[in-house]
Amino acid sequence: MKYRVRLDLSFAPSAEGEADARSLMAYAKNLSSKAVSINEGEANEEIAFADLEICRHDEALPQKGCEGLDRVEIRKGVR
Repeated sequence: MKYRVRLDLSFAPSAEGEADARSLMAYAKNLSSKAVSINEGEANEEIAFADLEICRHDEALPQKGCEGLDRVEIRKGVR
């Protein structure tokens, strides 16, 4: 058993929204050293991660996808 948190939060397109998103990402990175992935190295592994992206799915045509800015993956190398 593990305690699992999943978040998908979008912030307003403003300087404050960017600051909030980056602050949340920094907090997640800080906690990432305490996190574990599930079944790492196995066929059914679930690698824990945090992504910071610019999402453009709400923009007018031509619609664009997300642009990754930062990512942290939890890989301890346990086999």
